[in-house]
Amino acid sequence: MSTSHSKAAEAFQKDRDNAAWHDRTLWLVRHKRDLLSHGIPEWEDLRHAARDIKMYSTSHLPDLIEEFEKNATSNGCHVHFAKDAEEYRRIIETILKEHGVRKLVKSKSMLSEECDLNEHLIAHGIDVIETDLGERILQLMDIKPSHIVMPAIHIKRERVGKLFEEKLHTEKGNSDPTYLTHQARRVLRQEFLTADAAMTGGNFALAETGEVVVCTNEGNADMGMSCQKVNITAFGIDKLISDRESLGVFTRLLARSATGQALTTYTSFFGKPHEGGEQHFILVDNGRSEILGMQEHRKTLNCIRCGACMNTCPVYRRSGGYSYSYFIPGPIGINLGMLKDAKAHSGNVSACSLCFSCSFVCPVMVDLGEQIYGWRQKLHDLGTANKEKKLISDGMKLVMERPKLFNTALKFAPVANSLPRPLIYNKLNAWGEARELPKFAKESFNEWWKKNHGGKK
Repeated sequence: MSTSHSKAAEAFQKDRDNAAWHDRTLWLVRHKRDLLSHGIPEWEDLRHAARDIKMYSTSHLPDLIEEFEKNATSNGCHVHFAKDAEEYRRIIETILKEHGVRKLVKSKSMLSEECDLNEHLIAHGIDVIETDLGERILQLMDIKPSHIVMPAIHIKRERVGKLFEEKLHTEKGNSDPTYLTHQARRVLRQEFLTADAAMTGGNFALAETGEVVVCTNEGNADMGMSCQKVNITAFGIDKLISDRESLGVFTRLLARSATGQALTTYTSFFGKPHEGGEQHFILVDNGRSEILGMQEHRKTLNCIRCGACMNTCPVYRRSGGYSYSYFIPGPIGINLGMLKDAKAHSGNVSACSLCFSCSFVCPVMVDLGEQIYGWRQKLHDLGTANKEKKLISDGMKLVMERPKLFNTALKFAPVANSLPRPLIYNKLNAWGEARELPKFAKESFNEWWKKNHGGKK
């Protein structure tokens, strides 16, 4: 059963001030992205190059996987393969239990969200500490991320201050960002030093060198992976690219698209274990091979998880991440959710104005808006099409396919301007619940054209 995005968004919109703040904040990030991208004359060339590299990589995955495994193994690393979320969780649990791990420090990984890793490990007696500041805030609040790059973007600092008072015993009433950051650092440092193992995701995996590249702004991935002997890096097979030369294209695009900065503060390469330690790489499929076989949707595997499509999306900005049923919100989340379970997540497809801004800003040229439009055409076959919208569409088709009926309707349309308000603004008019409908012109364009041009072209 699909969940209605519009109903969930209604709850987000109840706090008008917060919704407006959310909209402005994300648009500011989009604006910063524009300023930096416009400063690079070859920006569009970079986007095309990134698209081509990703399309090559995904079409040569068996070769790249084999090359990565060979080079990572020669570097002294352990390489594992997980066909699905269950196998991914089992591999990680096995590694940790073999080393008697009781506490795991973990940097942000959307793959772990995709596979419900934290809940699984905690249920099996392993304490998981999120070390990305936004993720740690959410973990303390026991809620999920609402954005893939800025997971706690929907939470204001005053709320964080109250949370830290309760959980970290900070000063009452102090919500200064610098102070809160220092307090989080103080507590997390002890977690780093007392943990038994560390884990991170991966932004890119280089087949040529057997390395995984992780891009962060806080250095938490580096801290975790530096302090522990047992390190795990897990990533989807779609993160594989050929070499460091290809990586250079993506590092010029990623941070500019994600947060409007030239480069992430840390771009770290993990390729060898510490002396006397272990480095484990886990390559995860979990449905990615199936997507590769779908000609219409395989470009979704190009995604580098920058979040630019969310920052620009007028619907996401005004409805928040929790209004989507899939764990990844926004345009990319709509498409990935439909690929995962179309019936369960079809309610998200309506969360799109078809402005195609997402396709325009995507640094790897994923045709996000176009794919969402394609999914809309399939809703009827899925049995999840909105009956009211379908009735309206059928009615419009009936009128528009009959010129006489269409022109007659236009002629009498201005009558609606003088109808009593309750006849127009009621429960049958969902559009008019939050908007004033435009007034019908007294004269249609067809009538104006015939009168002024005599029907001539």
